[in-house]
Amino acid sequence: MTGIVLYHSPKSSASRRVRLCLEEKGLAYDARVIDLSRQEQHSEAYLKINPMGVVPCMIHDGRPLHESGTMCEYLDAVFPDPPLRPRDAYDLALMRNWIRYVDGLIGNLIKFNWRHGLAQRAAQMTEAEFQAMIAKVPSAERKEAWRRAAREPYTEAELDEARANLLVMLDRMEGMIRGDGLIGGRYGLADIATAPFVRRIDEEIAPEALSPSARPKVAAWWQALTARPAFARADFAPFV
Repeated sequence: MTGIVLYHSPKSSASRRVRLCLEEKGLAYDARVIDLSRQEQHSEAYLKINPMGVVPCMIHDGRPLHESGTMCEYLDAVFPDPPLRPRDAYDLALMRNWIRYVDGLIGNLIKFNWRHGLAQRAAQMTEAEFQAMIAKVPSAERKEAWRRAAREPYTEAELDEARANLLVMLDRMEGMIRGDGLIGGRYGLADIATAPFVRRIDEEIAPEALSPSARPKVAAWWQALTARPAFARADFAPFV
């Protein structure tokens, strides 16, 4: 046994990333679902594990870690086979910069993701109940994102801007892909970090952007990634 416990949500993009890394490594783990619609990530019990109040959170040998990119690097360091980080120092730096860039796009993804379950649940709440719910959110930025998704839906213009930002990511990928991956010609953590974002683009945000005629390298990369056995095991069930 590896002694890994993963607190996650099935449709959370960051959770999908860590599950994909765990499955690619072939690691056994105790998966514990956090119900985001019921605000379990802001419960007193969960905040003791992860004060950030977000998923996922991983505990290994009794020690907690949060931030999905950090978790994946940690897993590759502690369980080095198969290796998922570049051996070359420059490629390793490129990988970290790419993951930082992708993580910086999460606000664009949230605009699409949170308008589903959150908006539906919030519509059934009184204003007092809703205010009590978001009062538990530790981050001011996330409070505002929850408020917008639940009470002031993003406009089509805002969604178009978010979509355009995500398509820029695809354009960058088209110029980066070599061989089997985004960095150094090998599949690894950079690809794993990006997969949940591309999954959402494919299933709702802009599926036509992944056609071979639009971005042939990205289309081939995505087809190969989704065919990996670890992808199915990591449970990328449709978001919508």
